[in-house]
Amino acid sequence: MADLLITGAVVLDGSGAPGVRADVVVDAGRIVAVGNDLPTARRTIDADGLALSPGFIDMHAHSDLQILANPDHTAKVSQGVTLEVLGQDGLSFAPIDDPTRTAVRRQIAGWNGEPDDFDFSWSTVAGYLDRLDQGIACNAAYLVPQGTLRMMIVGTSHRPATRAELDEMKRLLAEGLEQGAVGMSSGLTYTPGMFATTDELVELCEVVAQYGGYYGPHQRSYGEGALDAYGEMVEVARRSGCALHLTHAVMNFGPNRGRGAELVAMIDKALAAGIDVTTDTYPYLPGATTLAAILPSWTAEGGPDALVARLRDPAARERITYEMENLGSDGCHGCVIEWDTIEIGGVRHDAVAGAVGKTIAALASESGQAPADVFFDLLIRDDLATSILQHVGHEENVQTIMRHRSHTGGSDAILVGGKPHPRSWGTFPRYLARYVRELGVLDLADCIHHLTGRPAGRLRLTDRGLVRPGYVADLVLFDPATVRDTATFEEPRQQAIGIPYVFVNGTPVIDDGHRTDALPGHAIRRTNL
Repeated sequence: MADLLITGAVVLDGSGAPGVRADVVVDAGRIVAVGNDLPTARRTIDADGLALSPGFIDMHAHSDLQILANPDHTAKVSQGVTLEVLGQDGLSFAPIDDPTRTAVRRQIAGWNGEPDDFDFSWSTVAGYLDRLDQGIACNAAYLVPQGTLRMMIVGTSHRPATRAELDEMKRLLAEGLEQGAVGMSSGLTYTPGMFATTDELVELCEVVAQYGGYYGPHQRSYGEGALDAYGEMVEVARRSGCALHLTHAVMNFGPNRGRGAELVAMIDKALAAGIDVTTDTYPYLPGATTLAAILPSWTAEGGPDALVARLRDPAARERITYEMENLGSDGCHGCVIEWDTIEIGGVRHDAVAGAVGKTIAALASESGQAPADVFFDLLIRDDLATSILQHVGHEENVQTIMRHRSHTGGSDAILVGGKPHPRSWGTFPRYLARYVRELGVLDLADCIHHLTGRPAGRLRLTDRGLVRPGYVADLVLFDPATVRDTATFEEPRQQAIGIPYVFVNGTPVIDDGHRTDALPGHAIRRTNL
């Protein structure tokens, strides 16, 4: 007798084909039959009125530490996420040495928090993936972070890598890919990854291509010059022969209003030329990052202590203020800062917790200080750990890019902070509610393909992403008529409704709407794809 029989669901198999009413049998973690009048099992779920799809794949997640430190991970699995891709934006924790780990922890505390008594017992990609295998809520794949490689080998200086340094980065990258990473990420508005030249990125991507992985860059700008930045990434892919995944593929800030179609045209031209390109987006207008990330890049040379010293120096503060308010900081995508678009999402230190939920402009008005001084003082008092929301998106661009044949879903979710972005809890149900049911931007079967089969193809998964016999039973049961995100900017940590069952490797992690205590997820390695 099999473990599970799901009866009467409308099966959306992840291929984009219309839904078909069918029963599904699961045994030993895999789908063993899809059809009608199937034999009974130890457990039966009557799914009349529900849709059954493959589990959702989050192509851009920042759960690198939180998936271990807080293994419940309800924020993600309650949305139907059964696989996340970690190691994003060029900064993460493998491969790594002790000095770099200290610097990276400080630099991206706004993404990952500072978990108490956390055991950083690994230094390699293999060690990190083995740690994930000890028990996590959903499955996870990993990208080697190019910025971390550069910090280890080149340091934080703004200069080209030497031949010997580039060869060492290539060696470490190849080692990480051999140990199971699915590709490489970059954060080209974040130091020190942003100091890499195009030629340096091409050489690294040639290594990724040799292992069948993909390049997932956070490019040099999503604001001023965004199309040129996308063009550089396409050129890197063309020259290296590496598959390209344009992560959080947005066109933000004032200069890009209404220009989503230009990006889509660029992607179509690349695809026609034989370049392998996919994208991901989140279904919201604001973005999120760290407060320190929007500084000019020169301020970060020498590492975090040198940065804080500059923030205390009156002459440096004056220079930074002028650049940000008049010229546009490279950390802010070349755009002149608008302080009323920068909302504090989270802080490390309780002494500044009152800033959470307020914009820099509002804090300046309350205190009588200049906005730039509020900005500097908050960074200093919170030891660079502040996270923010940036209200800089455009709905017409979101919809245009979402419709494209290259598109997949990625939450870009930061799970820490007093008021994190609601996409941390709401990305995937929001696609189904707002952009399928309410606006009709995508039809249901096509949307499910965007969130399941298509990203599985990018990851070269041979037994996930579809509801078919022999495939792993990563599954979601949801109600197409009621599924909805409930997370808001005011109350971001709220579970979606209309998703009563989620299975990871055949084990229920959401059962009748409630989180179980199961941790059935594990690392998805390139070598076992």
